[in-house]
Amino acid sequence: MRRVPTAPVDATVTDQDRSVIYASMLVTLFLAALDQTIVATALPSMVEDLRAVDRYAWVATAYLLASTALALVYGKLADTYSRKRITLFAVVLFLLGSVLCGFAGELGALPLLGDGMTQLIVFRGIQGLGGGGIFAMTFIIIADLFTPAERGRYQGYVGAVFGLASVLGPLVGGLLTDHAGGILPGVEGWRWVFFVNVPFGGVALWLILRRMPSLEPLGERVRPDFIGGVLLMVGLVPLILSIQLDKRVYPWLPGPGARGWAGWVTSGLFVLGVAGVVAFLVRSRSSPSPILDLRLFRNRVFRTANTATFFFGAAVMSITIFLPLLLVNVLGVSATQAGAALIPFSVGVVFGATMAGRYVDRIGYRRQIFGGGLLFAASVLLLSDLDAGVSYLQVMAYTVLCGVGAGPSMPLFTLAVQNAVDVRLVGQATSASQFFRQIGATVGAAIMGTVLVSTLTMSFSVLDLPPDILEEVGGEPEQLVSTGGASLSEAVRERYGELAFEANSPEEAERLRAEGDVAADRVAGRVVDAFARASSRIYWLTAGIIALATLLTLRIPELELRTTHDRDVVHQSS
Repeated sequence: MRRVPTAPVDATVTDQDRSVIYASMLVTLFLAALDQTIVATALPSMVEDLRAVDRYAWVATAYLLASTALALVYGKLADTYSRKRITLFAVVLFLLGSVLCGFAGELGALPLLGDGMTQLIVFRGIQGLGGGGIFAMTFIIIADLFTPAERGRYQGYVGAVFGLASVLGPLVGGLLTDHAGGILPGVEGWRWVFFVNVPFGGVALWLILRRMPSLEPLGERVRPDFIGGVLLMVGLVPLILSIQLDKRVYPWLPGPGARGWAGWVTSGLFVLGVAGVVAFLVRSRSSPSPILDLRLFRNRVFRTANTATFFFGAAVMSITIFLPLLLVNVLGVSATQAGAALIPFSVGVVFGATMAGRYVDRIGYRRQIFGGGLLFAASVLLLSDLDAGVSYLQVMAYTVLCGVGAGPSMPLFTLAVQNAVDVRLVGQATSASQFFRQIGATVGAAIMGTVLVSTLTMSFSVLDLPPDILEEVGGEPEQLVSTGGASLSEAVRERYGELAFEANSPEEAERLRAEGDVAADRVAGRVVDAFARASSRIYWLTAGIIALATLLTLRIPELELRTTHDRDVVHQSS
């Protein structure tokens, strides 16, 4: 082991350099965050071009898997090697993945990589490996450039970047898919969803290369426990997969409804994942240089803040994933209007995160997170009353309040953790904060998805239709849940129309058509009621999760924010 020089950061970074580096990190962060949402509107075109609808969801899952699984590894690397090199590696990997995604399928099937869709999934994984590093390194670099007292303001802007990316992602994805196809002959528009990263990311990469100092680690440089890192991957990848898989195809437990081996996939992956995580924890206890130093959990701020972060991550994901679906099926708005309802939420997040960061040195972090949590929970309770009588404008107002309430938690939990831990472990502590938020989002999506499916299944099992009509329109509860009851009322009306056409008399035909209209209206009402009931259950549960997280924040000690740079702290103590 050898000691790393710990010169104060001000000795190597001017104020101008600091601003340029910070802006460059925000650009790369924006691109990485954008890629979580930008593909959503481009996916139909990708699937049509690459002819692989059966692997539709894996394009998004691959990015999420890779970015989440390596979050903790990047934190350890940042505590061991030059942070500039780790940042450059992450940005280059992200840009490389972007280029490869843009060329997926252009050369036909490739050895080992298979067809175009498989290539796209693999390359999205590479992109996610870089994106996960950018997420982690942005907060770590901010910790290197600014004191904790200054940090809140700059981390607040990071929260604003995430909010902006979530708003612009679907819009930019749609515009590029529809209109960028003419930029280069023969290059489909959806490919520019990935190619657009290259010029902006390239400029940021050049600025980081030219203006960022090496930012060597603050403690002793010990080779990371890469065996522990492998065990972490062995645990996290199957564990996240077991949560992400569609439970209608891969149920939690094998049973009568499971189709062959598919019934064992989820439980097998879950058991393998838990075994891998346990092996990682055991290894970390004895390793001289673990990927995550378990002594961090002795720190009350680290332990409590990350637990609350987990629950906040689950709550935010419940808003962003399920609100558009519920609006389409309860209020009957278009898909465009449903997606637009998330814009006020993102605007609220931007406002809440920015204001919280700006005033944290005066108000502190605990009171702001607590107050925001109360507003978030109350706003979600308003959403839980979503039914056909609620106006679209009301929903948008509720989502603004949700965003303002959720906003402070994004920068301030990380700030609290960074301010409380040993500065030599700030990389691991920071990446752990991002990791627990992402895992919470994954678990939250799975839990709320289960609530949605179980509620719809129960509601669709009592549609009050004649058995022969129900069978003809594909009215088995499992089938209806898979489509959300879409066009069910029209299918019922059409079926009665067919029966009317075959009727023996005009009177009977008229009776059947009238009966069909009544049945169709009744079924349409049942579908709306089913989604309204699901909405109520999802958001009551979400409000409970937020309340729990908010109460946990009261147990986070309010430590005074340091006004010295981390490097100065180490320099003075050595």
